Amino acid sequence: MTAAGADLTLRHPVERFTLDNGLRVVLAPDRSVPVVAVTVFYDVGMRNEPEGRTGFAHLFEHVMFQGSAHVPKMEHARLVQAAGGTFNGSTHQDYTNYYEALPAEALERALFLEADRMAAPAITEENLRNQIDVVKEEIRVNVLNRPYGAFPWLQLPQIAFESFANTHDGYGSFVDLESSTVADAEDFFSRYYAPGNAVLCIGGDLDVGETERLVRRWFGPVEAREVPPTPYTGEPSPTTVRRDVVEDRLAPAPAVALGWRVPDPVGDLDTYLGTVLLAELLSEGDASRLERRLVHDDRLAVAQSSYVGLFGDPFDVRDATLLTTQVHHPAAVPVEDVLAAVHEEIGRVATDGVSAEELARVQARTSAQLLRQADSVLGRTLAFAGAELVHGRAELAGELAARLAAVTPDAVQVAAKGLDPGTAAILELRATGGAR
Repeated sequence: MTAAGADLTLRHPVERFTLDNGLRVVLAPDRSVPVVAVTVFYDVGMRNEPEGRTGFAHLFEHVMFQGSAHVPKMEHARLVQAAGGTFNGSTHQDYTNYYEALPAEALERALFLEADRMAAPAITEENLRNQIDVVKEEIRVNVLNRPYGAFPWLQLPQIAFESFANTHDGYGSFVDLESSTVADAEDFFSRYYAPGNAVLCIGGDLDVGETERLVRRWFGPVEAREVPPTPYTGEPSPTTVRRDVVEDRLAPAPAVALGWRVPDPVGDLDTYLGTVLLAELLSEGDASRLERRLVHDDRLAVAQSSYVGLFGDPFDVRDATLLTTQVHHPAAVPVEDVLAAVHEEIGRVATDGVSAEELARVQARTSAQLLRQADSVLGRTLAFAGAELVHGRAELAGELAARLAAVTPDAVQVAAKGLDPGTAAILELRATGGAR
């Protein structure tokens, strides 16, 4: 049976309501396991940062864990872990999220914690300064002192796009981070952390009526504030090749990344799905086109990958975004040989298309990944929240596997035709550290 022959739609019940302060609430009950997940997605990410405040969305995520009006520093972690739960948060291009997974009996505890920091996080000089130091150390560890640390996710956008929103370093420069003030943080909170700029999604073992009562109790009193318009981050399609070179003294071997603009993930989702499957067809597994060509047959590369979206999740991003092909190759292999092989393999798909059998294998793997993610209460709740925030429909998260399974070979061929060698952004990384 092919993926398209199965009913892959996740028909999970979803309830929604909106509080008077504008907070959108999505409930996804599942009484099969006594676990709940609580997540709050704020419609603010790296692309919302103003010039001179690069890295601020991520910095503020850290600040939100430093206590709130009724929760001292470190108490959030203690209360969640004491209940047997886990918690975290993350910053993305278009949103910042916070979440807990706990035993069902601890639901109200999680709601209290999230409501308290939505209402009044502890924005103090001490908290801001120590979190700036934490973020700077994170940048040192993950970017500055790691081979390929910024490649290509921080470096490729600088040549692939034009606007500040799409090109700047979302991790932040030390200059911008160090010059941040409490007033900046308070303004950022007031502007972007309004309840009307957020989605609260709760999944798992919950009673809808009782959960709505608890949500209204804890989140209802949070003050309503004006909600900023969602910024337009789309850009005109490129018409030329853009190319640059970076040097990495820590890298053991050179690498190259190619980025192509792809259809609008929200406004043109059906076309975009063909691009998502094309990336999988090109690079996932030993049977993929680029793995066979670059690694096994021609031995031009030691590793390759293709993906849509800078953070690797193609379904939680707005326009504009890229399909990126990343290749690590031996120093003896000229980068032009690598580029020629990549363009040739994509060209074959564009010219000859793809068989239904090959596409079915890719669809089965991609759909299985989505369904595995939805198998856990936390994974499903995060997916619902992201779909509600980015696409306006939590239910889309349960439909994606089936929609991918319905993509035709023609759609994948059209996607390949969109990866024009004449419009690629190419970032070459040279390993300059020498023998060590």
